[in-house]
Amino acid sequence: MKKPVIAITGPDRGATGPRFLVAWAIRRYGGIPLQLRPGDEERAQRYQGVVITGGHDIDPVLYAAEPEVKPRYDGARDRLESAVIDHALSYGLPLLGICRGAQLLNVRCGGNLFQDLRSRRKLTSHRRTVLPLKTLCVEPDSHLARLLGRQRARINSLHNQAINRVGDGLVISARDLDQIPQAIEAPGRSFVIGVQWHPEFLLFLPRQRRLFQALVSAAKELT
Repeated sequence: MKKPVIAITGPDRGATGPRFLVAWAIRRYGGIPLQLRPGDEERAQRYQGVVITGGHDIDPVLYAAEPEVKPRYDGARDRLESAVIDHALSYGLPLLGICRGAQLLNVRCGGNLFQDLRSRRKLTSHRRTVLPLKTLCVEPDSHLARLLGRQRARINSLHNQAINRVGDGLVISARDLDQIPQAIEAPGRSFVIGVQWHPEFLLFLPRQRRLFQALVSAAKELT
């Protein structure tokens, strides 16, 4: 069986650390990472799986909304990753969306986002941290629950936006203590999961590594 190629998307500049960690996890479980940046569209269909990484906020024009916060968007990246997500969904490719990647997956399926979470936090902190200090509450019958092996876990938090209305074909598979969605998935597909946290910063936890392991395993079925 050939090693599957896993596309890892990201911005034109920066994000070296997260992309390196994702690539390490892909290699560890038998995949070949393919780094994609805006401008790499001609290479954007030579893969068997996808990781959409975190980054700047998604332009609200993509879900027909007006900006509610000071804009910090990356239009070129939005276009690349929208095309990659659409291709993956059309061809049944395994897909893992991380933070912004989970949000864009939801938007491409017709959902929208909360643009500012400050007023919605009562039991959780708005402080950003790469440490696993936030409580995750996982839906018991979800794909995510089977991967993590439990209904409660500890995660990190680096986001200021989150999923609001869930897109077509997706369901919420985890929330935090404020009931803010922390994960989505597509029942019936081999592997389509979006997580609001950053598992690439938690690779020292076996349960977090399982996300990458399962993605590569699903992609191997397509080689």
